[in-house]
Amino acid sequence: MMMPNVDIAARVYNHRWKIDPIVRSLLDTDFYKLLMCQSVFRNKRDTNVTFQLINRTKSVRLAEVVDEVELREQLDQVRALRLTRGESTWLRGNTFYGKRQMFRPDFMEWLENVQLPDYELSTRDGQYELRFEGKWPEVMLWEIPALAIIMELRSRAVTKDMGRFELQVLYARAMTRVWEKITRLNQLPDLKIADFGTRRRHSYLWQDWCVQAMGEGLGNAPGGKFTGTSNCLIAMRRDLEAIGTNAHELPMVYAALANSDEELKQAPYRVLADWHEEHDGNLRMILPDTYGTKGFLAGAPDWLAGWTGIRVDSGDPVENTEIAIQWWKDRGEDPSKKLVIFSDGLDVAEIEDLYNRFHGRVKVSFGWGTLLTNDFRGLVDGDGLNPLSLVCKAVAAEGRPTVKLSDNPAKAMGPKGEIERYKRVFGVGEQERVELFV
Repeated sequence: MMMPNVDIAARVYNHRWKIDPIVRSLLDTDFYKLLMCQSVFRNKRDTNVTFQLINRTKSVRLAEVVDEVELREQLDQVRALRLTRGESTWLRGNTFYGKRQMFRPDFMEWLENVQLPDYELSTRDGQYELRFEGKWPEVMLWEIPALAIIMELRSRAVTKDMGRFELQVLYARAMTRVWEKITRLNQLPDLKIADFGTRRRHSYLWQDWCVQAMGEGLGNAPGGKFTGTSNCLIAMRRDLEAIGTNAHELPMVYAALANSDEELKQAPYRVLADWHEEHDGNLRMILPDTYGTKGFLAGAPDWLAGWTGIRVDSGDPVENTEIAIQWWKDRGEDPSKKLVIFSDGLDVAEIEDLYNRFHGRVKVSFGWGTLLTNDFRGLVDGDGLNPLSLVCKAVAAEGRPTVKLSDNPAKAMGPKGEIERYKRVFGVGEQERVELFV
């Protein structure tokens, strides 16, 4: 269903009524969350988890920028949402990754009736402490809307006193920036790139505009270079491919549930064994960096080498791709037939460099996130619209803390003692710390 173009500046200027809902649909989420939710529903539906908002950009004191009353209104709005008949029909009947009826009837019946659980909200040292607790399949659905709400409320707070013409100029400058990036990327002849920008977008309307610009500037797949969007609602409304596989959340929770060091070491592979039973083709993508890429691949069972490819999401992308190429070669696989998706803090220069390094050696693809859908750097005084490194992560499972090591220690999370234990179990040595931008 095609939607008419929206005057974004006018809509922003008119945000004066009591509540203009930021998240208007349960499909305003990333496709990987629904795929993972179905897997969790099948394998771990009674597991109790806790998710928590974490602002890694400490210099931005969100509780002093975003109004708490407005935040509660937006969160309450999400709890009132249910799938519409049309949304359910799209999920039940559409073809995803070449497969019809990707979502099983029992999962769809549950999803059609789910209500997101309540939340706990408080403030501490200028930051919001936002937590969600309950059964894993329900709580995990909070991650994307919670992040989108915080990010857009911050955007609204910064722009609320701007006049109509000032807003027109702001968005004209931002649109020009996006279009110049797209024009530059179009010079890469075999580029394949998707929008991964839901979680830390400037706003829903802006993400939708960026997706349309990508389609026009690069051409939509299958003939074009723009392969689709992670956002389910935009994919449905714009008749695009919904893009996504799995994320760090799965091994983090499986690992927290382990009862011994040996179970802990095998947890990331158990996740993928469960995934293997459900999915094939381009959904069989390895995300190896939760507890260190090098160690993960060194200990991986040989059947994983037959999967379609890997997603590179932290650390040195060149080094980690070279490690993966050698891993495939050592197991008799042809790296040129493997898909590598780069998705860590990308912008045009990084995309160009990685494309030129690996094009022809592997099948190169990109998931472009924050710096597609939220690059307003330098466009307002005081850098008030600069993107944040904001996440909402599973921090506990059945009362046990979760841990993420990553290939960049700046992304590590969990209690210090548990981080050291995980490093020992997974054989993680010294890592180079790279300061986070997004």
